[in-house]
Amino acid sequence: MPHESHWLQATLVYLVAAIAVVPLARKFGLGTIIGYLAAGMLIGPFGLRLVRDPDAIMNIAEFGVVLMMFLIGLELEPPRLWSMRRAIFGWGSVQLLGCALALGLVAQAGGVPWPLPLVAGLGLALSSTAVSLQVMQERNLMSTSGGQAAFAILLFQDVAAIPILALIPLLAPRVQAAGNHWGEALRALAVVAGIILAGRLLLRHALRWIARSGSPEIFTAAALALVVALASLMHAVDLSMALGAFLGGVLLAESEYRRELETDLEPFKGLLLGLFFMAVGMSIDFHVIAAHALLVAGLLAGFLAIKALVLLMLARRADVPAPERPVFTLLLAQGGEFAFVVFQQASDLHVIDDAQTSVLIGTVALSMLVTPLLLVALDRRERRRAARVGPVTSPHALSEPQSAPVIIAGFGRYGQIVGRMLNANGIAPTVLDHDAEQVEALRGFGFRVHYGDATRLDLLRTAGAATAKVLVVAIDDVDQSLKLVDLAREHFPHLVLVARARNVRHWFALRDRGVTLIERETLDASLMSARGVLEQLGWHPAHAREQAMRFRRHSIAQLEQLWPHHRDEKTLVSMSRQGRRQLEELFAQERAERAARPERWSDDPPAPRDD
Repeated sequence: MPHESHWLQATLVYLVAAIAVVPLARKFGLGTIIGYLAAGMLIGPFGLRLVRDPDAIMNIAEFGVVLMMFLIGLELEPPRLWSMRRAIFGWGSVQLLGCALALGLVAQAGGVPWPLPLVAGLGLALSSTAVSLQVMQERNLMSTSGGQAAFAILLFQDVAAIPILALIPLLAPRVQAAGNHWGEALRALAVVAGIILAGRLLLRHALRWIARSGSPEIFTAAALALVVALASLMHAVDLSMALGAFLGGVLLAESEYRRELETDLEPFKGLLLGLFFMAVGMSIDFHVIAAHALLVAGLLAGFLAIKALVLLMLARRADVPAPERPVFTLLLAQGGEFAFVVFQQASDLHVIDDAQTSVLIGTVALSMLVTPLLLVALDRRERRRAARVGPVTSPHALSEPQSAPVIIAGFGRYGQIVGRMLNANGIAPTVLDHDAEQVEALRGFGFRVHYGDATRLDLLRTAGAATAKVLVVAIDDVDQSLKLVDLAREHFPHLVLVARARNVRHWFALRDRGVTLIERETLDASLMSARGVLEQLGWHPAHAREQAMRFRRHSIAQLEQLWPHHRDEKTLVSMSRQGRRQLEELFAQERAERAARPERWSDDPPAPRDD
């Protein structure tokens, strides 16, 4: 009973600290990560001492990073991941080896015995996946060139952590029995191969069987069990748990349960990531930092500067657009959570001593604390510069007021088709896109695209939202799309909103906000394909078209009927099944009519019908 009470009290402490500190941090423009880190420092062993053993919670907190990597994997279909192989293994290896070599050489030049520069260089070359990806998601950077390059490098670091940990025992003063290293390597490869094979053959069928139970809570439990199982398998063979979860996510990226898994796991990811950042804040040993203040300060400034220099050169070679380079550099210059594991293992094997370990771990933790602060400072500097010289962040940034009747926010594959059709009909829209590289490329094809974030009120005003008639919301990211709709509804209520919905849940969220002109991005393309299939099977083209249009009308009408009930999962499932049966009965009736009167469907197109 006392043990249960201890956990209840600890849980209450974590929740109250987060609730009290994180909103304050956001209010002062510091972001959620700084809030969680500050909350951890406040309640930790070097603050109010409400929690005295942060290591006990770190194992649970690390599961937040695992969930985040699984969800990111869900966004990357295998073909897309394969297309990134050059960036992952090319730029990833250049970053890791370049930073490790530069840091190690500087330490060696300072007269430090060689095992320490090697371990410190490899450990400090790693970056924080948790901090970097969280910041990129908050800033909607994942789809930008800089965001893609940073993600590829972080993914390579997760892979590279495995050989780094295998190298540490070889540096020990007395190398113990070699053991069956080949056996361990083969076991690790077998686990990875088993995950891939099971993902291809079993996972989708298992999820389908669970989904048929009709119990949303069981599906959520299955999603959590899946991630825990993947993490446990990888941990059992001393591989990265986050890498295993990412691999599982990629295998399910093309499944029909992708969005459901994302929706179920997102709340857990946010809470556990917050707990992870709090654990990092609690782990900062201020006694060690105070005892070696000058050393820690010099080491922190030195390794951040060296990594930043290497990353800036890499950003130029990797064609990261100039406006994105400062954030790209700051995100990857910091130390990472895997450095804790590297330094602790090196200490356990007496490659480095305890004092050196404490200094290195404290420096890495401080770098994770300093990075969000540097990003805030960078944002403020950019705002001050924009106030002096205007909101120019790119050679093609929107600086002059526009007056087009249509504004298109997002000019990817969806927005481009809308823009091309408008241009073909003599209507020149104002186009906004936040990917500088995309803007540059499209301008080369003659499109008048402006660089900028459409969710900024000042940019919308400059784009002419006050006088425009229509705003086309074609942004890829669902959260940013809804943010733009909210902004337009509040400040430009006269605008007619034409929105693209990524999926049914996005469609419901748009309808909740009063948007009525919504198109699901895959509906018409899918129906055109189905129509082509019917024609290839011998159906008359006009009849195939009629059936496709009837299916479209039924799908739209059914969504309108489901919309008032979309928060009631049971009612939603029941009505969806009923709608599917109605459509099947309608088509079955027509098939019977066709069989009874084949002459009607043979050569002449069917007469138009009102239903």
